[in-house]
Amino acid sequence: MKHIPNLFTLLNLAFGCMAIIAVLQTGVVLLNTEEGSQMLSMPEQIFMASLFIALAGVVDFLDGFVARLLKVTSEMGKQLDSLSDVVSFGVAPGMIIYQFLRLSIAREEDGLNASVVWLLPALLIPVAAAWRLAKFNIDETQTYHFRGVPTPAVGLLIASFPLIFWHNSTDTVINLLLNKWLWYAVIILLSYLMVSNIPIMSLKFKDYSFKNNGSKWILLAIAAVLTILFKWLAVPFIFIAYILLSLPLKNKTAS
Repeated sequence: MKHIPNLFTLLNLAFGCMAIIAVLQTGVVLLNTEEGSQMLSMPEQIFMASLFIALAGVVDFLDGFVARLLKVTSEMGKQLDSLSDVVSFGVAPGMIIYQFLRLSIAREEDGLNASVVWLLPALLIPVAAAWRLAKFNIDETQTYHFRGVPTPAVGLLIASFPLIFWHNSTDTVINLLLNKWLWYAVIILLSYLMVSNIPIMSLKFKDYSFKNNGSKWILLAIAAVLTILFKWLAVPFIFIAYILLSLPLKNKTAS
């Protein structure tokens, strides 16, 4: 009975490994058009990686829920959870960015011969995720708010980008997601947010009153509206709303 939550945690890890396999399965596909220019088509396996990371997010929620339900929380479970999260929400999303960088650089003149050095910044995501989770494990105060953006939130944000690319026909969005400078900015920003001490609200509810959970209910409402309007493209905007709604916590913790 006590190891049931750990089975969910290990399933989280398995989904993370499956996401990595999906990301690295094929690589860049080059298509020649009638005009002689090259178009880049994202392999379907990257699309599947988003699904596996989303499934990892579901079981990551369930392991904590089941542990509290069965009252079998343990230090081992806490460590297993962090180790699994590094893979599912750190390494796998880092590999998604790695492939996007490959696609972006391959579009450039002589891009297929570019140095791997241009791709290595993607590794900052798993590195920052590992730092963030280690810090979380030794900080007992992070219950109803976090210090730095939680790793699963970053992982799920990155997992949305292949879905946005795959389901979007807008040239502006597609070209933006095939711009290496955008990805370098995303890497720096998300890595900073994970390792920072910025207070970020937890989505755990003490109760369901608006008085005690106003920001959370507002975030859920924003998420619902944006999803209806923009579908997968809503995810980055929901993430930004999450950060902005957490900013009042900075004043509370300071006081």
